[in-house]
Amino acid sequence: MSLLVKITLSVALILSIAVPFGAFAMGEKSKGRYKTALAANLFLFFGTMMFAAVVMFSGNAQAAEAGSEAVSAAGMGYLSAALATGLSCLGGGIAVSAAASAALGAISEDSSILGKSLIFVGLAEGVCLYGLIISFMILGKL
Repeated sequence: MSLLVKITLSVALILSIAVPFGAFAMGEKSKGRYKTALAANLFLFFGTMMFAAVVMFSGNAQAAEAGSEAVSAAGMGYLSAALATGLSCLGGGIAVSAAASAALGAISEDSSILGKSLIFVGLAEGVCLYGLIISFMILGKL
């Protein structure tokens, strides 16, 4: 795939995300405008991805090189480490947001439960650390 096609697809992908939400952010924020912006975003994003797939897979098939399996295994290892960290941090962030808001509400009513509430927030943060440890274990095997 030529450099011009790669640049064009990258720009189209960025614009498919930025334009609908930029139009939504500039106007009055209502539920109908949000749904319209989301629908436009999905249509443009997946349209760009379908076009990219057609452009990428329309060429001739070529034989794989001998060392490509080792590169693929290392690439999968890096991908799995990134997913372990990213998804665990996403889940930990959701858990901390729920636990911390509940803890603040409880502390505002009774300040003697500060220590107990911080334990629950810390447990939610532990999920992120477990994902990071798993990532280090995966990267240690590569």
